[in-house]
Amino acid sequence: MHELENYIKKSLSVIFFSILLPLLAIASIIFLIQLSTYTAYIQLSIWEMLKLFFFMVPELLFHTLPITFFIAATLTLFKLSNDNEVVVLFALGIHPKKILKVLFKPALLLTTILALNFYFLFPHTKILSKNFVLYKKNEAQFNLSASEFGHKFGDWLLYIGKENIDGSYSNVVLFNKKEEGEEILIEAKRAEIINNSGILKLKLTEGEGYTYSKEKLTQLNFKTLFINDQMKVRLYDNVSSAVYWFDIPKYTKKFISNTLLALFPVFSLFFIASIGIVHVRHQKAKVYLFLFLGILVYYSMSLSLNGVLSFYAIPVVSIVWLISTYLLYKKQIVAKF
Repeated sequence: MHELENYIKKSLSVIFFSILLPLLAIASIIFLIQLSTYTAYIQLSIWEMLKLFFFMVPELLFHTLPITFFIAATLTLFKLSNDNEVVVLFALGIHPKKILKVLFKPALLLTTILALNFYFLFPHTKILSKNFVLYKKNEAQFNLSASEFGHKFGDWLLYIGKENIDGSYSNVVLFNKKEEGEEILIEAKRAEIINNSGILKLKLTEGEGYTYSKEKLTQLNFKTLFINDQMKVRLYDNVSSAVYWFDIPKYTKKFISNTLLALFPVFSLFFIASIGIVHVRHQKAKVYLFLFLGILVYYSMSLSLNGVLSFYAIPVVSIVWLISTYLLYKKQIVAKF
């Protein structure tokens, strides 16, 4: 029995990774295309693109691993059937449930990994990703350039006459009108922006400043002047997994569907055996059609009933799916083999 277990696991691993790698490649391309839409309004370096991609890896794995296992396990049994190895095993007195026991261990391990992945990693990677995009959006507001329309720098109106090759600016004029009626006008020959962890400093060199109101006019000459402005962006707070999933209604629905999707490898063992084990001489296998229908039905129930039944969707979908697939297993496999 030990040799049989190793043989099935070896066949499963070969098919599993041969399916997983192309799926990951396709899913990665889709995710990268989604990330590229950010470049329409923020500037991202290659490292920043990779950083955003790494934030999405837990979600990418969560959606590819269950389907990959379902397909790989079914095709493993189907391959054994095509090679008449399953018939030999049953002829030797090995019950179909022993094959299910062999598949149960990797299915349980995968379900555990998926549950830990979405429950603990999802909240933190999602918040990190959103905060990173918000920070880059706000930072993009300070990508200044020479323009006749000018820019805003905090409470200041900023006009840039010329943008230099080294990233600095020439012929800069700033204007600020305070509530008490005082107006400030600053002119500088050179300016550069210093970004220190969200604290922006506008460094002005060789200029003059004027402060005037109804009562007085003040002039100031300077060699170097700094104007500070803190980026006004509200970032999401990093919360615990329990708060993330259960205190926010829209995420609670996703928690229900994700729980069912994480259980998919374990709950589908009866269905895997029902469509994967066939007698090639007497049965015309339609394994690929049943694979598609199985994924479609289970995922449809998991994603649609969470809004209707709330947390009751978990036991309802589980019981309905397990009973129906077990009856199919009894009819297709146990009764024949």
